[in-house]
Amino acid sequence: MKDRRTERDTHGFRLRTLGATPPRAVIGLEAEFNLFVNGRRRRPEKVFGDPSRLVRRRMIPRTGKSFQLPAGGAIYFDTGVIEVATPIVELEPGCCYRATRLLWEQIRYLRRELDHWAWRHKCQCTLKGFSAHYNFSFPTAQKSKLRNATKLAYLLAHILPVPVILLATNRQSSAVGVRPRGNRIEVTVDFTPDPALMLATCVFIAGAVETVLRWEDFGLRHLEQHGVPRMARFRLRKHSSRRGWRVTTDSLGQNPFTSDVNESLWKLRDGRTLSLRAIAAETLRPFRQRIRQISDSGTLEHIAAVFAGDARSLLDFEKRPDAYDDVGHGIDWGRRRMRRWPRSKYEKVIHRVIAREPMRIGQKRYQVDRMNGWYEIEFREVGTKRRRTFNLDELVRLAAARKPAASGRKRKDAKKRRA
Repeated sequence: MKDRRTERDTHGFRLRTLGATPPRAVIGLEAEFNLFVNGRRRRPEKVFGDPSRLVRRRMIPRTGKSFQLPAGGAIYFDTGVIEVATPIVELEPGCCYRATRLLWEQIRYLRRELDHWAWRHKCQCTLKGFSAHYNFSFPTAQKSKLRNATKLAYLLAHILPVPVILLATNRQSSAVGVRPRGNRIEVTVDFTPDPALMLATCVFIAGAVETVLRWEDFGLRHLEQHGVPRMARFRLRKHSSRRGWRVTTDSLGQNPFTSDVNESLWKLRDGRTLSLRAIAAETLRPFRQRIRQISDSGTLEHIAAVFAGDARSLLDFEKRPDAYDDVGHGIDWGRRRMRRWPRSKYEKVIHRVIAREPMRIGQKRYQVDRMNGWYEIEFREVGTKRRRTFNLDELVRLAAARKPAASGRKRKDAKKRRA
């Protein structure tokens, strides 16, 4: 995977300004796609100009050049690719399922808009999967010289590559990366056209991040203490953009993406020689408890089955599956169906905002104006047009306060009707 991202405006998952950072841990997913029109790769900026000319419904503008999709996430054109992103999701049980579901909802919506545009222009449009980004906030309250986002990313770059290679890459992949991004950690890898494997990838990364955050510090000595296997030949490369590290085709002495994942080819520091699957299975052990807590036993079993060879990895195919070349037309969760987790509180607020529902506070009514990053929303007062900014937690509290009052009015109305 070659990273095409460059420094851009304040869209994405940046939450830089004081007061714009959620007080709790959050996660979010992004996916990038190459656009092909009649079999020829095209830059979306050249074809559409900006996302508002692709999506039929009027979208809420966001900071920078992105827009809020009617499906809940964001869309923007980034250096020749179409990128969609989920809103932030509270890190709690079920969060990885919610984030994965949200990402595929954005993909499905984008696919439908592309189909309509292609029908109008009598052409054929396809989305080819390019990359996926798994974002996890870093708790600034725990920040110190020994505990910061850079050191955490460096430690994770020694833990995540082999399991993520088994869960999320294919025979044509070239790298797995980890980047510190101020108040978050971003794991970069190829886009995964299988939602169940994408969910497994998200859950494993989340479990590893949450477990490591409970360690005393982020020194490499903790790998041996917690039984995380380390390869004898292991060389991190600089990330292709911004700060960070990558494991590439030559980081381990031979190409892990084209080798046999079941063959014992990889020498460890303790003298053993294991297969990629065996290394991934050992790496899973210290993180099993936290993985089960934030997901469920079914997802944990799926991860363990992939590492044991009882469930398919995309590396089990001789070539990259055709699903990469036409994403969004068929979205199949497979036989491993997860429990349908309800929408989180943040999700419910975001969907109300997208529906442009007016908000009443006291005697004043407000209408949504724009999204200010991922956590703050700007409103305008109906009548005076004065601006007021609310964050998601404030809107959650306002929504909760309105429910008892509304239910009380319903009971009074029912009594009047009975009388």
